[in-house]
Amino acid sequence: MLKEIKYFFLLNVLPPIVYLIIICIKAMSKIEHINRDRLNPYLERGQNFIVCFWHGRLLMMPFAKLRKEGKVMISRHRDGEFIARVIKYFGLDAIRGSFRKKSISSIREIISSLKEGYDVAITPDGPKGPRFKVKKGIIELARITKTPILPITYSACKKKPLIPGTGLSCQYLSRR
Repeated sequence: MLKEIKYFFLLNVLPPIVYLIIICIKAMSKIEHINRDRLNPYLERGQNFIVCFWHGRLLMMPFAKLRKEGKVMISRHRDGEFIARVIKYFGLDAIRGSFRKKSISSIREIISSLKEGYDVAITPDGPKGPRFKVKKGIIELARITKTPILPITYSACKKKPLIPGTGLSCQYLSRR
């Protein structure tokens, strides 16, 4: 009984709270897009992408959405269900499955979504790692669908200067 209550809380109560927390974090942050202008010609042509980012960079990725149409590949585990419910608040849909388990249905859904004009987001290192190592699945998917891979990321830092008295901050270093 306690496990069922915990699961209900995780899937029904927590997602809107997490959504609001992420919105608050964004509102209190200074967002700077670097090289986004290089995408404009592709976006004007209606080009869609296989968007990829490291698994450890999930938190602010909903704000990198290029268009209204977007889907994210998410595992079928309980934590995946939680993430799927949170991203729904951002107007993103989930494709449930994984490349690791050779899930044909999720690969078909990705291919179908790309053909329909959706951007599809995938974490190429996945939840089980190895961390920061691109697996073959995303490369093969790009080859089959002839869809470009768009790697994205974000970084965050405190507003304190890195070296007191110099004015050298994280924002300055990220522009180099």
